[in-house]
Amino acid sequence: MPTALNLRGKKVTVVGLARSGMAAARLCVREGASVTVTDSRPAAALEPSLAALEVLPLRRMLGGHDERDFTAADLVVVSPGVPMAMPQLKAARAAGVPIWGEVELAARFLGTTPLVAITGTNGKSTTTALAGALFSEDRRTFVGGNLGTPLCEHVLSGQPADVVVAELSSFQLEGIERLRARVAAVLNVTPDHLDRHDGIDAYAAAKSRLFETQQPGDFAVANLRDDRAMAMAAASRGALYTFGFGPPARAAARAPEDGAGELWFYRYAAGSPERYRLANKALRGRHNLENAMAALLCARLLGVPGAAVQRGLDHFAGLPHRLELVRERGGVEWINDSKSTNVDSTGVGLAAFPAGGARVVLILGGRGKHAPYTPLRPLFAGRVKALLTVGEDAPAIEEELGGAAATESCGTLTAAVTRAAALAGPGDVVLLSPACASYDQFKSYEERGERFRELVGALP
Repeated sequence: MPTALNLRGKKVTVVGLARSGMAAARLCVREGASVTVTDSRPAAALEPSLAALEVLPLRRMLGGHDERDFTAADLVVVSPGVPMAMPQLKAARAAGVPIWGEVELAARFLGTTPLVAITGTNGKSTTTALAGALFSEDRRTFVGGNLGTPLCEHVLSGQPADVVVAELSSFQLEGIERLRARVAAVLNVTPDHLDRHDGIDAYAAAKSRLFETQQPGDFAVANLRDDRAMAMAAASRGALYTFGFGPPARAAARAPEDGAGELWFYRYAAGSPERYRLANKALRGRHNLENAMAALLCARLLGVPGAAVQRGLDHFAGLPHRLELVRERGGVEWINDSKSTNVDSTGVGLAAFPAGGARVVLILGGRGKHAPYTPLRPLFAGRVKALLTVGEDAPAIEEELGGAAATESCGTLTAAVTRAAALAGPGDVVLLSPACASYDQFKSYEERGERFRELVGALP
Protein backbone atom coordinates (compact mmCIF):
# COMPACT_ATOMS: atom_id res chain seq x y z
CA MET A 1 0.00 0.00 0.00
CA PRO A 2 1.52 3.38 -0.95
CA THR A 3 1.62 6.09 1.64
CA ALA A 4 -1.36 8.38 1.93
CA LEU A 5 0.52 10.95 -0.14
CA ASN A 6 -0.52 8.89 -3.17
CA LEU A 7 -4.14 7.91 -2.62
CA ARG A 8 -5.33 8.61 -6.16
CA GLY A 9 -7.56 5.78 -7.35
CA LYS A 10 -7.24 3.84 -4.09
CA LYS A 11 -10.26 2.44 -2.30
CA VAL A 12 -10.45 3.96 1.20
CA THR A 13 -13.06 3.14 3.83
CA VAL A 14 -13.50 5.69 6.62
CA VAL A 15 -15.15 4.26 9.74
CA GLY A 16 -17.08 6.60 12.04
CA LEU A 17 -18.58 9.95 11.08
CA ALA A 18 -17.73 12.07 14.08
CA ARG A 19 -15.60 15.15 13.46
CA SER A 20 -12.33 13.28 12.94
CA GLY A 21 -13.88 10.80 10.51
CA MET A 22 -15.50 13.61 8.56
CA ALA A 23 -12.15 15.36 8.19
CA ALA A 24 -10.43 12.13 7.15
CA ALA A 25 -13.08 11.46 4.49
CA ARG A 26 -12.76 14.95 3.06
CA LEU A 27 -8.97 14.65 2.93
CA CYS A 28 -9.11 11.29 1.15
CA VAL A 29 -11.57 12.66 -1.41
CA ARG A 30 -9.30 15.65 -1.98
CA GLU A 31 -6.41 13.28 -2.64
CA GLY A 32 -8.36 11.41 -5.32
CA ALA A 33 -9.35 8.29 -3.43
CA SER A 34 -12.56 6.35 -3.98
CA VAL A 35 -14.08 6.79 -0.52
CA THR A 36 -16.72 4.84 1.37
CA VAL A 37 -17.87 6.19 4.73
CA THR A 38 -19.55 3.80 7.14
CA ASP A 39 -21.17 4.24 10.53
CA SER A 40 -23.27 1.96 12.71
CA ARG A 41 -25.68 4.82 13.38
CA PRO A 42 -28.59 5.49 11.02
CA ALA A 43 -28.70 8.56 8.81
CA ALA A 44 -31.19 10.31 11.08
CA ALA A 45 -28.68 10.27 13.93
CA LEU A 46 -25.87 11.73 11.83
CA GLU A 47 -27.24 15.13 10.87
CA PRO A 48 -25.74 17.66 10.31
CA SER A 49 -22.64 15.59 9.51
CA LEU A 50 -24.23 14.07 6.43
CA ALA A 51 -25.21 17.49 5.10
CA ALA A 52 -21.54 18.44 4.98
CA LEU A 53 -20.81 15.33 2.90
CA GLU A 54 -23.58 15.88 0.35
CA VAL A 55 -21.30 17.73 -2.06
CA LEU A 56 -18.58 15.05 -1.94
CA PRO A 57 -18.33 12.14 -4.40
CA LEU A 58 -18.35 9.31 -1.91
CA ARG A 59 -20.39 6.25 -1.00
CA ARG A 60 -22.30 5.99 2.29
CA MET A 61 -23.01 2.82 4.27
CA LEU A 62 -25.06 3.81 7.35
CA GLY A 63 -26.94 1.99 10.05
CA GLY A 64 -24.44 -0.88 10.02
CA HIS A 65 -21.28 -2.10 8.31
CA ASP A 66 -20.62 -4.31 5.29
CA GLU A 67 -17.49 -6.42 5.87
CA ARG A 68 -16.66 -6.21 2.15
CA ASP A 69 -16.07 -2.46 2.54
CA PHE A 70 -13.26 -3.39 4.90
CA THR A 71 -11.68 -6.46 3.31
CA ALA A 72 -11.75 -5.08 -0.26
CA ALA A 73 -10.30 -1.67 0.64
CA ASP A 74 -6.75 -0.52 0.02
CA LEU A 75 -6.85 1.41 3.30
CA VAL A 76 -9.19 1.70 6.27
CA VAL A 77 -9.14 4.92 8.32
CA VAL A 78 -10.70 4.74 11.76
CA SER A 79 -12.18 7.54 13.88
CA PRO A 80 -10.98 7.60 17.51
CA GLY A 81 -14.38 6.60 18.86
CA VAL A 82 -14.42 3.31 16.90
CA PRO A 83 -13.06 0.29 18.83
CA MET A 84 -10.14 -1.37 17.07
CA ALA A 85 -11.54 -4.76 18.17
CA MET A 86 -14.68 -4.52 16.03
CA PRO A 87 -15.13 -7.67 13.88
CA GLN A 88 -14.93 -5.89 10.52
CA LEU A 89 -11.53 -4.42 11.43
CA LYS A 90 -10.30 -7.87 12.46
CA ALA A 91 -11.39 -9.16 9.07
CA ALA A 92 -9.55 -6.32 7.32
CA ARG A 93 -6.36 -7.14 9.25
CA ALA A 94 -6.66 -10.78 8.29
CA ALA A 95 -6.98 -9.68 4.66
CA GLY A 96 -3.79 -7.60 4.95
CA VAL A 97 -5.52 -4.23 4.69
CA PRO A 98 -3.68 -1.37 6.46
CA ILE A 99 -5.73 0.21 9.26
CA TRP A 100 -4.82 3.74 10.28
CA GLY A 101 -6.21 6.15 12.79
CA GLU A 102 -7.17 9.63 11.60
CA VAL A 103 -3.99 11.10 13.12
CA GLU A 104 -1.81 8.61 11.20
CA LEU A 105 -3.44 9.73 7.95
CA ALA A 106 -2.87 13.38 8.80
CA ALA A 107 0.74 12.77 9.85
CA ARG A 108 1.56 11.56 6.32
CA PHE A 109 0.80 15.08 5.10
CA LEU A 110 2.76 17.08 7.69
CA GLY A 111 6.01 16.80 5.76
CA THR A 112 8.91 18.20 7.75
CA THR A 113 6.73 20.18 10.19
CA PRO A 114 7.73 19.01 13.68
CA LEU A 115 5.02 17.37 15.75
CA VAL A 116 4.81 17.86 19.52
CA ALA A 117 2.48 15.20 20.94
CA ILE A 118 1.13 15.12 24.48
CA THR A 119 -0.63 12.18 26.09
CA GLY A 120 -1.51 10.92 29.55
CA THR A 121 -4.62 10.33 31.64
CA ASN A 122 -5.04 13.74 33.29
CA GLY A 123 -3.89 17.22 32.29
CA LYS A 124 -3.52 16.60 28.55
CA SER A 125 -5.75 19.44 27.43
CA THR A 126 -4.24 22.08 29.71
CA THR A 127 -0.68 21.02 28.88
CA THR A 128 -1.39 20.95 25.14
CA ALA A 129 -2.99 24.40 25.22
CA LEU A 130 -0.15 25.78 27.34
CA ALA A 131 2.55 24.27 25.13
CA GLY A 132 0.74 25.76 22.14
CA ALA A 133 0.75 29.16 23.85
CA LEU A 134 4.49 28.95 24.51
CA PHE A 135 5.26 28.02 20.90
CA SER A 136 2.90 30.73 19.63
CA GLU A 137 5.05 33.37 21.31
CA ASP A 138 7.83 32.49 18.85
CA ARG A 139 6.41 30.82 15.71
CA ARG A 140 3.33 29.88 13.71
CA THR A 141 1.64 27.12 15.69
CA PHE A 142 -1.28 24.77 15.14
CA VAL A 143 -2.86 23.30 18.29
CA GLY A 144 -5.38 20.48 18.03
CA GLY A 145 -5.80 16.72 17.83
CA ASN A 146 -7.96 15.39 20.65
CA LEU A 147 -8.18 19.01 21.83
CA GLY A 148 -10.39 20.89 19.40
CA THR A 149 -9.52 20.63 15.71
CA PRO A 150 -8.62 17.23 14.18
CA LEU A 151 -5.21 17.00 12.52
CA CYS A 152 -6.83 16.22 9.16
CA GLU A 153 -8.71 19.52 9.42
CA HIS A 154 -5.37 21.28 9.77
CA VAL A 155 -4.04 19.53 6.66
CA LEU A 156 -7.17 20.48 4.73
CA SER A 157 -6.94 24.12 5.81
CA GLY A 158 -3.61 24.66 4.08
CA GLN A 159 -2.66 27.09 6.83
CA PRO A 160 1.13 27.24 7.28
CA ALA A 161 2.52 26.11 10.62
CA ASP A 162 6.07 25.91 11.91
CA VAL A 163 5.07 23.40 14.57
CA VAL A 164 2.05 21.19 15.28
CA VAL A 165 1.11 20.68 18.94
CA ALA A 166 -1.38 17.85 19.44
CA GLU A 167 -3.16 16.20 22.31
CA LEU A 168 -3.35 12.48 21.52
CA SER A 169 -5.57 10.01 23.37
CA SER A 170 -5.11 6.28 23.71
CA PHE A 171 -7.91 5.83 21.17
CA GLN A 172 -5.97 7.88 18.62
CA LEU A 173 -2.62 6.27 19.37
CA GLU A 174 -3.98 2.74 18.81
CA GLY A 175 -4.14 3.60 15.12
CA ILE A 176 -0.64 4.96 14.48
CA GLU A 177 2.00 3.22 12.41
CA ARG A 178 4.67 5.75 11.45
CA LEU A 179 3.49 8.98 13.12
CA ARG A 180 6.65 10.49 14.58
CA ALA A 181 6.73 13.11 17.31
CA ARG A 182 9.84 15.26 17.58
CA VAL A 183 8.77 15.73 21.20
CA ALA A 184 6.51 13.16 22.87
CA ALA A 185 5.31 13.84 26.41
CA VAL A 186 3.43 11.57 28.82
CA LEU A 187 2.02 13.27 31.90
CA ASN A 188 0.71 10.35 33.97
CA VAL A 189 -1.00 6.98 33.60
CA THR A 190 -3.91 5.96 35.81
CA PRO A 191 -6.81 3.57 35.03
CA ASP A 192 -9.09 5.01 32.37
CA HIS A 193 -11.20 3.82 29.42
CA LEU A 194 -11.01 0.26 30.74
CA ASP A 195 -14.34 -0.42 29.07
CA ARG A 196 -12.39 -0.31 25.79
CA HIS A 197 -8.89 -1.37 26.80
CA ASP A 198 -8.30 -4.79 28.34
CA GLY A 199 -6.84 -3.48 31.59
CA ILE A 200 -4.40 -0.72 32.45
CA ASP A 201 -1.48 -2.51 30.79
CA ALA A 202 -3.30 -2.46 27.44
CA TYR A 203 -4.25 1.18 28.02
CA ALA A 204 -0.59 2.07 28.70
CA ALA A 205 0.56 0.03 25.71
CA ALA A 206 -1.66 2.08 23.40
CA LYS A 207 -0.05 5.27 24.67
CA SER A 208 3.45 3.74 24.46
CA ARG A 209 3.17 3.61 20.68
CA LEU A 210 3.84 7.35 20.66
CA PHE A 211 7.37 6.69 21.92
CA GLU A 212 8.05 3.52 19.96
CA THR A 213 7.95 5.42 16.66
CA GLN A 214 10.47 8.07 17.76
CA GLN A 215 13.95 8.23 16.25
CA PRO A 216 17.39 9.38 17.43
CA GLY A 217 17.36 13.16 17.68
CA ASP A 218 13.81 13.23 19.07
CA PHE A 219 12.89 13.95 22.70
CA ALA A 220 10.81 11.94 25.17
CA VAL A 221 9.34 13.79 28.16
CA ALA A 222 7.97 11.91 31.18
CA ASN A 223 6.72 12.49 34.72
CA LEU A 224 9.42 11.35 37.12
CA ARG A 225 6.94 10.31 39.82
CA ASP A 226 4.96 8.03 37.51
CA ASP A 227 6.59 4.63 36.97
CA ARG A 228 4.34 3.71 34.06
CA ALA A 229 5.04 7.01 32.32
CA MET A 230 8.79 6.52 32.76
CA ALA A 231 8.57 2.97 31.40
CA MET A 232 6.65 4.21 28.36
CA ALA A 233 9.19 6.94 27.60
CA ALA A 234 12.01 4.40 27.92
CA ALA A 235 10.77 2.85 24.66
CA SER A 236 11.89 5.98 22.77
CA ARG A 237 15.14 6.12 20.82
CA GLY A 238 15.24 9.84 21.56
CA ALA A 239 16.75 11.69 24.50
CA LEU A 240 14.80 11.36 27.75
CA TYR A 241 13.88 14.47 29.77
CA THR A 242 11.89 14.28 33.00
CA PHE A 243 9.85 16.70 35.07
CA GLY A 244 9.09 16.60 38.76
CA PHE A 245 9.66 18.16 42.16
CA GLY A 246 13.03 18.64 43.83
CA PRO A 247 16.35 20.40 43.19
CA PRO A 248 17.53 21.14 39.65
CA ALA A 249 18.69 18.07 37.73
CA ARG A 250 20.25 17.56 34.33
CA ALA A 251 17.97 16.75 31.41
CA ALA A 252 14.97 17.84 33.44
CA ALA A 253 12.49 20.46 34.51
CA ARG A 254 11.98 20.76 38.24
CA ALA A 255 9.90 22.77 40.70
CA PRO A 256 10.52 23.27 44.44
CA GLU A 257 9.02 20.62 46.71
CA ASP A 258 6.95 23.27 48.47
CA GLY A 259 5.26 24.19 45.19
CA ALA A 260 6.61 27.75 45.23
CA GLY A 261 6.07 29.55 41.95
CA GLU A 262 9.36 28.79 40.24
CA LEU A 263 10.45 26.33 37.54
CA TRP A 264 13.94 25.20 36.62
CA PHE A 265 15.12 23.78 33.30
CA TYR A 266 18.50 22.09 32.97
CA ARG A 267 19.94 20.59 29.79
CA TYR A 268 22.44 17.75 29.53
CA ALA A 269 25.31 20.19 28.97
CA ALA A 270 27.15 21.92 31.79
CA GLY A 271 25.92 25.31 32.93
CA SER A 272 23.41 26.83 35.29
CA PRO A 273 19.72 25.91 35.32
CA GLU A 274 17.34 28.32 33.63
CA ARG A 275 14.78 29.83 36.00
CA TYR A 276 11.18 30.75 35.25
CA ARG A 277 8.55 32.26 37.51
CA LEU A 278 5.04 30.86 37.69
CA ALA A 279 2.66 33.40 39.21
CA ASN A 280 -0.25 32.96 36.78
CA LYS A 281 -3.48 32.12 38.64
CA ALA A 282 -4.65 30.11 35.63
CA LEU A 283 -1.87 27.65 36.52
CA ARG A 284 -2.44 27.39 40.26
CA GLY A 285 -2.04 24.06 42.01
CA ARG A 286 0.59 21.34 42.14
CA HIS A 287 -0.95 19.52 39.18
CA ASN A 288 -0.55 22.64 37.04
CA LEU A 289 3.09 22.93 38.09
CA GLU A 290 3.57 19.52 36.49
CA ASN A 291 1.64 20.61 33.41
CA ALA A 292 3.78 23.76 33.17
CA MET A 293 7.03 21.82 33.49
CA ALA A 294 5.98 19.44 30.71
CA ALA A 295 4.98 22.32 28.42
CA LEU A 296 8.21 24.19 29.20
CA LEU A 297 10.26 21.15 28.18
CA CYS A 298 8.34 20.75 24.92
CA ALA A 299 8.99 24.39 23.99
CA ARG A 300 12.60 24.74 25.09
CA LEU A 301 13.70 21.43 23.55
CA LEU A 302 12.56 22.73 20.16
CA GLY A 303 14.27 26.06 20.64
CA VAL A 304 11.61 28.48 21.84
CA PRO A 305 13.63 31.27 23.54
CA GLY A 306 13.43 31.53 27.30
CA ALA A 307 11.95 35.03 27.16
CA ALA A 308 9.12 33.78 24.91
CA VAL A 309 8.48 30.88 27.30
CA GLN A 310 8.18 33.30 30.21
CA ARG A 311 5.73 35.48 28.28
CA GLY A 312 3.63 32.44 27.50
CA LEU A 313 3.58 31.32 31.13
CA ASP A 314 2.57 34.79 32.25
CA HIS A 315 -0.20 35.32 29.69
CA PHE A 316 -1.80 31.87 29.46
CA ALA A 317 -5.53 32.27 30.06
CA GLY A 318 -6.26 28.66 30.95
CA LEU A 319 -9.03 26.51 29.56
CA PRO A 320 -12.75 27.02 30.20
CA HIS A 321 -14.28 25.07 33.08
CA ARG A 322 -10.90 24.01 34.52
CA LEU A 323 -10.16 26.12 37.61
CA GLU A 324 -11.23 29.09 35.46
CA LEU A 325 -11.29 32.44 37.22
CA VAL A 326 -14.56 33.96 36.03
CA ARG A 327 -14.73 37.00 38.29
CA GLU A 328 -13.16 38.78 41.22
CA ARG A 329 -15.85 40.56 43.21
CA GLY A 330 -15.40 42.34 46.52
CA GLY A 331 -12.15 40.52 47.17
CA VAL A 332 -13.73 37.12 46.40
CA GLU A 333 -12.48 34.90 43.56
CA TRP A 334 -15.19 32.93 41.72
CA ILE A 335 -13.73 29.78 40.12
CA ASN A 336 -15.43 27.59 37.51
CA ASP A 337 -14.16 24.01 37.72
CA SER A 338 -17.24 22.40 36.15
CA LYS A 339 -15.00 19.96 34.24
CA SER A 340 -14.37 18.18 37.56
CA THR A 341 -17.04 15.53 37.15
CA ASN A 342 -15.54 12.96 39.55
CA VAL A 343 -14.19 12.93 43.09
CA ASP A 344 -10.53 12.65 42.06
CA SER A 345 -10.63 15.74 39.88
CA THR A 346 -12.43 17.74 42.56
CA GLY A 347 -9.71 16.69 45.00
CA VAL A 348 -7.09 18.10 42.63
CA GLY A 349 -9.07 21.33 42.34
CA LEU A 350 -9.42 21.71 46.11
CA ALA A 351 -5.73 20.99 46.66
CA ALA A 352 -4.87 23.93 44.38
CA PHE A 353 -5.87 26.22 47.28
CA PRO A 354 -3.44 25.98 50.20
CA ALA A 355 -4.73 24.81 53.56
CA GLY A 356 -4.65 27.71 55.98
CA GLY A 357 -4.65 30.10 53.02
CA ALA A 358 -7.74 30.84 50.94
CA ARG A 359 -11.07 29.95 52.53
CA VAL A 360 -13.20 28.01 50.05
CA VAL A 361 -16.96 28.05 49.67
CA LEU A 362 -17.37 24.79 47.76
CA ILE A 363 -20.34 24.01 45.48
CA LEU A 364 -20.64 20.25 45.11
CA GLY A 365 -23.17 17.95 43.51
CA GLY A 366 -25.08 16.79 40.46
CA ARG A 367 -25.60 13.27 39.16
CA GLY A 368 -23.25 11.03 41.14
CA LYS A 369 -21.05 8.28 39.71
CA HIS A 370 -21.44 5.83 42.60
CA ALA A 371 -18.04 6.74 44.00
CA PRO A 372 -17.56 7.69 47.67
CA TYR A 373 -17.09 11.34 48.57
CA THR A 374 -15.20 10.62 51.81
CA PRO A 375 -11.76 10.90 50.09
CA LEU A 376 -12.45 14.67 49.96
CA ARG A 377 -12.85 14.96 53.72
CA PRO A 378 -9.11 15.33 54.56
CA LEU A 379 -8.91 18.26 52.15
CA PHE A 380 -11.57 20.23 54.04
CA ALA A 381 -9.49 20.93 57.17
CA GLY A 382 -8.15 24.48 57.14
CA ARG A 383 -9.40 24.97 53.59
CA VAL A 384 -13.20 24.72 53.17
CA LYS A 385 -15.28 27.40 54.87
CA ALA A 386 -18.68 26.13 53.70
CA LEU A 387 -20.11 23.32 51.58
CA LEU A 388 -23.15 24.05 49.39
CA THR A 389 -24.79 21.02 47.78
CA VAL A 390 -26.85 20.85 44.58
CA GLY A 391 -28.47 18.20 42.43
CA GLU A 392 -29.48 14.56 42.72
CA ASP A 393 -26.57 13.37 44.83
CA ALA A 394 -26.80 16.13 47.44
CA PRO A 395 -28.11 13.74 50.14
CA ALA A 396 -25.18 11.35 49.68
CA ILE A 397 -22.69 14.23 49.76
CA GLU A 398 -24.23 15.64 52.92
CA GLU A 399 -24.20 12.22 54.58
CA GLU A 400 -20.52 11.61 53.81
CA LEU A 401 -19.10 15.13 54.15
CA GLY A 402 -21.51 16.85 56.51
CA GLY A 403 -19.67 18.03 59.58
CA ALA A 404 -16.39 18.50 57.71
CA ALA A 405 -17.55 22.10 57.13
CA ALA A 406 -20.73 24.12 57.55
CA THR A 407 -23.09 22.45 55.08
CA GLU A 408 -26.24 23.71 53.37
CA SER A 409 -28.49 22.10 50.77
CA CYS A 410 -29.22 24.56 47.94
CA GLY A 411 -30.85 22.32 45.34
CA THR A 412 -30.00 24.38 42.26
CA LEU A 413 -26.91 26.13 41.01
CA THR A 414 -28.81 29.42 41.00
CA ALA A 415 -29.58 29.10 44.69
CA ALA A 416 -26.02 28.01 45.46
CA VAL A 417 -24.49 31.06 43.77
CA THR A 418 -26.87 33.37 45.65
CA ARG A 419 -26.00 31.73 48.97
CA ALA A 420 -22.26 31.73 48.20
CA ALA A 421 -22.38 35.46 47.53
CA ALA A 422 -23.83 35.96 51.00
CA LEU A 423 -21.28 33.70 52.72
CA ALA A 424 -18.03 34.68 51.01
CA GLY A 425 -15.98 37.63 52.19
CA PRO A 426 -12.73 39.30 51.11
CA GLY A 427 -9.97 36.73 50.66
CA ASP A 428 -12.43 33.86 50.12
CA VAL A 429 -12.84 31.66 47.04
CA VAL A 430 -16.13 30.35 45.68
CA LEU A 431 -15.32 27.11 43.87
CA LEU A 432 -17.73 25.22 41.61
CA SER A 433 -16.07 21.79 41.48
CA PRO A 434 -19.02 19.41 41.46
CA ALA A 435 -17.43 15.91 41.62
CA CYS A 436 -20.54 14.81 39.69
CA ALA A 437 -21.88 14.65 36.17
CA SER A 438 -24.19 17.46 35.10
CA TYR A 439 -27.00 15.50 33.48
CA ASP A 440 -29.55 15.90 36.26
CA GLN A 441 -29.91 19.63 35.58
CA PHE A 442 -27.73 20.42 32.52
CA LYS A 443 -26.91 18.89 29.14
CA SER A 444 -23.15 18.92 29.77
CA TYR A 445 -20.47 20.16 32.13
CA GLU A 446 -19.91 22.98 29.63
CA GLU A 447 -23.51 24.16 29.94
CA ARG A 448 -23.23 23.96 33.74
CA GLY A 449 -20.02 26.02 33.68
CA GLU A 450 -21.53 28.58 31.33
CA ARG A 451 -24.56 28.92 33.61
CA PHE A 452 -22.25 29.46 36.59
CA ARG A 453 -20.42 32.17 34.67
CA GLU A 454 -23.72 33.88 33.80
CA LEU A 455 -24.96 33.77 37.38
CA VAL A 456 -21.72 35.13 38.79
CA GLY A 457 -21.59 37.84 36.14
CA ALA A 458 -25.09 38.94 37.07
CA LEU A 459 -24.23 39.50 40.74
CA PRO A 460 -24.41 43.21 41.60
